[in-house]
Amino acid sequence: MKAVRYHRYGDSDVLVHEEAERPVPGAGQVLVRVAATSFNPVDASIRAGFLREAFPLAFPHTPGIDVAGTVAATGPGAGGWREGDAVVAFLPLNGPGAAAEYVLAPTEALAAAPTAVEPADAAALPAVGLTAWQSLFEHARLSDGQRILINGASGAVGGYAVQLAHRAGARVTATASPGKAERIRARGADRVLDYTAAPLTEAADGPYDVVLNLVRTSPEETGDLVGLARDGGVLVSTTTEVPEDAGRGVRTSHVFARSDADQLAGLVRRVDAGELRIDVADRRPLADLAAVHADAEAGRLPGKTVLLAG
Repeated sequence: MKAVRYHRYGDSDVLVHEEAERPVPGAGQVLVRVAATSFNPVDASIRAGFLREAFPLAFPHTPGIDVAGTVAATGPGAGGWREGDAVVAFLPLNGPGAAAEYVLAPTEALAAAPTAVEPADAAALPAVGLTAWQSLFEHARLSDGQRILINGASGAVGGYAVQLAHRAGARVTATASPGKAERIRARGADRVLDYTAAPLTEAADGPYDVVLNLVRTSPEETGDLVGLARDGGVLVSTTTEVPEDAGRGVRTSHVFARSDADQLAGLVRRVDAGELRIDVADRRPLADLAAVHADAEAGRLPGKTVLLAG
């Protein structure tokens, strides 16, 4: 089979589209024929070796933590999954990934794929959708009627976070560039702040019960975000770690998303019910993965990009 792999840590040019042996499922695994995977920033961090202590790799390594496809074969104890089932999953970060024609997936990570979207587009859901869900409802404990500021709402996680927060009954303020403001409003934001026009501390209508930070911030910017949370509120960040503000009782939390099949199944149900939209900015062939990594590092990706295996 064809796969994109790298044989050492390095820049995007270590990614090679090459022949690889088709894997065989073992106990508790299924073999998935990949329709698509997607690019996530953590893929680049792992490839560069920045996370080698937390997530050591065995080389050659195939990246791609998101997968959408169909079950091609099952190992013993496959948990009821059968050949031909359409599935999605958030795969282990340092296991063999889905940038290949076939990938092994642990059965405990699998959820039935949504039926309301193209099979390949479902690869844009698992990692970022779960990041948004866990940020809002596990870490922030967002509830109906609360006010939330989502900083970085135009990114892949932000698009899901806006929709989920709106559906939960929260009043959503979001930051976005002018060109993306209408899309964010259409996803459920009550107010969109143009972060290019004025400092957030001037434009924001806080304080907020919850501040969700999805972009890398300087220490000064991080302090400003803490200041936008109400006394006793919460700041959740998927990027910069934030110290608590004990004097005002502002709780802070740093998110590193985990695979959760039950939560993923819940997101799929929302997609099929028309309550959650999957946004795909670009679809490219798997052989373009090295170029996608390079584009991401140069800030040229238009948004969530899926890589088509077939």
